[in-house]
Amino acid sequence: MLEPLVSKLNDLRVILASGSEQRAALLKSTRLNFEVVPSNFEENLDPKEHTFSDFVEKTALGKVNDVWERLKNDERKPDIIIGADTMVTFNGRMYGKPKTKEQAIKTITDLTHSPHIPNSVYTGVVVRYKNEIRKFTEVTTVYMAKLSPEEILAYVETGEPMGKAGGYGIQGMASTFVDRIEGDGNNVIGLPMSRLAKLLKQIILNQF
Repeated sequence: MLEPLVSKLNDLRVILASGSEQRAALLKSTRLNFEVVPSNFEENLDPKEHTFSDFVEKTALGKVNDVWERLKNDERKPDIIIGADTMVTFNGRMYGKPKTKEQAIKTITDLTHSPHIPNSVYTGVVVRYKNEIRKFTEVTTVYMAKLSPEEILAYVETGEPMGKAGGYGIQGMASTFVDRIEGDGNNVIGLPMSRLAKLLKQIILNQF
């Protein structure tokens, strides 16, 4: 994000409606001043009733709305609230964050079983500015190497898969078995910075 835009955005109260350390780190790299307010939105949408894009966008919107309701009566209301949700898909199935070691093993086994078949990472982003809402979904394709059961178990034992959509993080040890990425790598981490920057630029240029 260009420095003149950041300077103008820093005059506004910007909220990141996420407890993700990875998303916060990506946003912080732009030198943007923002507050982290994790959402309490219950992520319980039924995957069977939504397309992949709808699922992540509706979840991101739920996070934004939850934070807005909690902060709207502050002496200084938020000017911008950013929410995001990420999930991984493979062979038409959604993979969220594994909650147990067994789930993590199953997820990584599925994703690395066929190296020629990639998984797709969907991140839905919602930006609220004043009373306006903008949203989009970014999709990145990830090709993984085939892993043995022993390698999968060793990876899961590191604890890295827990709390990550699809059970892996390309910024960590998973980078050693990610063969190729097509698209925005930041999207796999949790926040597609290029498209987000374009939206924030529209706010500064009064084109939101």
